[in-house]
Amino acid sequence: MLFLKGRFQSFFQPSLHKLPAFAPQLAPAWKIAFGSIELLPEKPAWQDGSVAFFASPLSAPSSPNLIPVFSPSRRWVVIGTVWLCQPAPLAEQLGLTRKPESDLHLVAQLWEHLGAEDALAPWQQLIGTFALAVYDRERQTLTLGRDPAGVQTLYYTTDGAIRWIAPRMQSLLPYHNREIDEIALRDYLCCAFVPGDRTLWKGVRKLSPGATLRLPNDQIQPYWTLQEQIVGATESIEWHSQRLRHLLEETVKDALPKHEPVGCFLSGGIDSSCVTALASQLHYAPVHTFSIHFGEQYPNELEFSSLVAQHCQTHHHILQISLSDLWAFLPEAMAHLDNPIGDPLTVPNLLLGRLAKQFVNVVLNGEGGDPCFGGPKNQPMLIQSLYGRFNQQDAVQAYLISFQKCAVELPQLLKPEIWQAVRSEPYYFEGWLNSDLHYLNRLMAINIRFKGADHILTKVSNLTRAVGLEGRSPLFDPRMVDLSMQIPPEHKLSGIQEKAVLKQAVADLLPDVIVNRPKSGMMVPVQIGFQKHWQREARALLLNRKAAISPYLNHALIQDWLTYQGDTWRRYGVKLWLLASLESWLQVHQL
Repeated sequence: MLFLKGRFQSFFQPSLHKLPAFAPQLAPAWKIAFGSIELLPEKPAWQDGSVAFFASPLSAPSSPNLIPVFSPSRRWVVIGTVWLCQPAPLAEQLGLTRKPESDLHLVAQLWEHLGAEDALAPWQQLIGTFALAVYDRERQTLTLGRDPAGVQTLYYTTDGAIRWIAPRMQSLLPYHNREIDEIALRDYLCCAFVPGDRTLWKGVRKLSPGATLRLPNDQIQPYWTLQEQIVGATESIEWHSQRLRHLLEETVKDALPKHEPVGCFLSGGIDSSCVTALASQLHYAPVHTFSIHFGEQYPNELEFSSLVAQHCQTHHHILQISLSDLWAFLPEAMAHLDNPIGDPLTVPNLLLGRLAKQFVNVVLNGEGGDPCFGGPKNQPMLIQSLYGRFNQQDAVQAYLISFQKCAVELPQLLKPEIWQAVRSEPYYFEGWLNSDLHYLNRLMAINIRFKGADHILTKVSNLTRAVGLEGRSPLFDPRMVDLSMQIPPEHKLSGIQEKAVLKQAVADLLPDVIVNRPKSGMMVPVQIGFQKHWQREARALLLNRKAAISPYLNHALIQDWLTYQGDTWRRYGVKLWLLASLESWLQVHQL
């Protein structure tokens, strides 16, 4: 067993915390208008030709995104948010003798070298997270691009003489109508997030990960494609685990901040634990770990997270979140999300980030282990594929049911006219579900492409940014995603053992009880919350005739859920949280 932190003093300092009283709320840093900018309703910070740039006066003063960056010839103007994992090799490749002022300046240099030759080539050179807009002053075209994993987001309006673009959808609220996209609503009720390029607003779209959008001709092109490319099909799991370990060390090292403490969100599962272990081994500044629980009367994983923290000798912090706080902070969590997310972990993510900000500026997480390396939630679909013999339509329905949200009840939950309007509309992921990939890789590709980019990464990125933190996900790095699709499926979900190759790769870093215990997941006690603590508030929120969801949803079914009639599988709490999140999101985003 490898003992970490051997060259340091003992760092393990468990501490208990109450909720911090204050969290900074940083406004979106920028937005862009493209088109007939002579009609602009407000004065821009900079404009040229058909593009105008606006910086938020409330953004962090040190933000490098407050001004456009010009290439040396001043042909290219780069605007946006970017963090490059390995800027030095790119600068060397471009022949730069002086270190660029920022990653954004390095991107401008990249376009100077490659932008005129190949529209996609510069995007393919970027390794990191970004949401960028590049304006070609010579051709007066604007190209938007989003990182392959989808950590950063980029939204744009679809109608009008002026097209508005921003990394946060709330920046676009004044520039589109508030008509709900009924297909997006249907998808949210099934998945607890809105997959694909739709948003809950009909007049706004989201740029897909690994894609570019060129204006004014609305040309969308992928510069990166998630592909199954099996390497070493006859090699052992040990061979694949060594490749994975090497890359995992690289992605964690790239994610570590220079010369300052780093934080890790630590649940005690294999994903967050291996990131914590490697951060402790590779970082030469203090490592802080952060865990949560909801009170001694509810199941938790503090036994395991504390074991990992002690093993890795971190500064360990534990936050208790009461059920009253869980409900009270729901509107604030929804205010920071661009699309509604009905995951009960939204509020804990926000509050844990608020605590972490007291100690660090950068926090790592273990997101990506399940989508990339065969988490246990794939097993029911795999069993059905072997024995169910379902057709294409059945496969889609089985996949929706696997989320355990509202797919089965949609015909009763949606009002009849809404259900008739959306029931035959295809789901965004159908093509992936029926592709030629190995069946496990199909499921993983959907999880990476949609659940990862449209739920997990978006949630963590927005909620950490809301409190002034930078969240980084080494297991969801694009290089890690590519590698995951090279590993034979039988080394990922091996019989009943999930993430077999990942566990093999980090077996020497962690106690065996952490590596080989089954995944349990963080159980947020929303079931008991609605039964015993939030009944009055939930009824006032969801059954109010003036509620934003009233024109779309059937109150009678919601009433049954609130009284737990027929809740055989104890799933009504999760469904009610999904609806409460939706209503809160609509209210705080000024429907």
